[in-house]
Amino acid sequence: MTKLTSILRGRACQRAITACCGAAFMLFGYDQGVMNTTDSGNGSSSLQGTVVAIYEIGCLFGSLFTFFAGETLGRRRTIMLGCSVLMVGAALQTSSYGIPQLIVGRIVTGLGNGINTSTVPVWHSETTAAHSRGRALAIELAVNIFGLMCAYWFDYGFSFVKSQAQFRAPIAFQIVFAVATIVIIQFCPESPRWLLKHGRENESRAVLEQLSLHSGPSKHAVLDHEFSLIKYALQEEEAATIKDKNGDPVSPIRACFTFGKERYFHRVMLGVGGQFIQQLCGINLISYYAPVIFEQSVGMSHNLSLLLSGANGVAYFLSSLIPIWLLDRVGRRPLMLFAAAGQCGCMAILAGTTSVKAGAPGIVAAVMLFMFNFFFAVGLLAIPWLLPAEYAPLPIRAPAAALASMSNWCFTFVVVEITPISISSIGWKTYVYFCVFNACFVPIIYFFYPETAQLTLEEIDLLFTGDKVLMHLPPHLREQHEHVVDDTIYGVEDDNSSKDVHQQHETKV
Repeated sequence: MTKLTSILRGRACQRAITACCGAAFMLFGYDQGVMNTTDSGNGSSSLQGTVVAIYEIGCLFGSLFTFFAGETLGRRRTIMLGCSVLMVGAALQTSSYGIPQLIVGRIVTGLGNGINTSTVPVWHSETTAAHSRGRALAIELAVNIFGLMCAYWFDYGFSFVKSQAQFRAPIAFQIVFAVATIVIIQFCPESPRWLLKHGRENESRAVLEQLSLHSGPSKHAVLDHEFSLIKYALQEEEAATIKDKNGDPVSPIRACFTFGKERYFHRVMLGVGGQFIQQLCGINLISYYAPVIFEQSVGMSHNLSLLLSGANGVAYFLSSLIPIWLLDRVGRRPLMLFAAAGQCGCMAILAGTTSVKAGAPGIVAAVMLFMFNFFFAVGLLAIPWLLPAEYAPLPIRAPAAALASMSNWCFTFVVVEITPISISSIGWKTYVYFCVFNACFVPIIYFFYPETAQLTLEEIDLLFTGDKVLMHLPPHLREQHEHVVDDTIYGVEDDNSSKDVHQQHETKV
């Protein structure tokens, strides 16, 4: 730990981490929206799709880099590297005088963003208490949508500028968010779980104390217990690590693709599947091409399409605030089911209304675009970014999150690449297959995705390590786990004073 990273303590430190993650994801959201209306000289719908979607290829390779190197670098250094690479890409885009340089800049920018989106949710999850983990990630993703909203309005405002600034200024503004992320992270500590995994026990204990909101004479006992819980879980997971034929432990990267008692591959695929669901529901159809949809599918003027896209961004941002209060109270599963069912209805109505370009149906279609963003923001905006870090155990958490991020960018590329061609070729039928996708997601979520709300990252392991995968953790199993850990940590002949302190702390929470 450095002097800067140890300055902030308690709630101030947690807020700084949330602000840093928010700045990184605001950059992510802004870059999603900034190319959707900017006139960069693109011609055909195919070329438009390629210029915009090539960004996802860069993000894919950024996630791939994190898959192999993120665990070695650590959470903070990986994020700083991602922001630095992204600034280079933004500079290349801003200074471009042709499509080739613009495409290279988009790829480099995506490389940095892929590194960030693979790492930020993991770092945030590992530095946040169980009872507020969902809320913290919801704030992070709400800020992401604020960035998207800013991009819409920047594009709309600069559409009246009759110079090269119309194209260059909005793209250059991404650098501001990257610089803000790098500055704020200088005051934030490394993940205590990553430090402990890499043998830096004293630093891990110091960071836990720095992040703690607990005070009073029992503070040290509670911190000792929390530290021991993490250490115990790591020891248990490492003891269960699958070994090769020579008896040597399998690397975290290889372990992601193995089965066994810990169900590593199953848990990785749930995180990957969550990102698949998020992208194939159709959100990027709207996020990247809202003006195109308003203009070509609904039949509005170009200026009105830009204005409505900005208004849609505002409504989207306001909707993204709702999960901040619901995610840890209602849970992940109900909100995901609510979103998939609502999105299915919106796409069905959108298909019907855009098949007739006249009067009232066009108004209904515009309303459905707003409603789709509402459902998505409530149930599928934050959760797919949260689940990979929650489902994956500590030994494979970083590569598992990177694989989930790779899934995100693969399917985002597919959607963004085909959307302009699909809208110009088959029109309203584009929305039919997204309607079908969302209908299929409802049973998938219901039967395969366990609830993780209010559980520590170590307790989530209990959902997967029994005879079968549990959709909810029974109270008796949670209590049994606490007793086993306590007996291991303190010994069965201990006076139980530390246990009592921990139980009082849990009751307060």
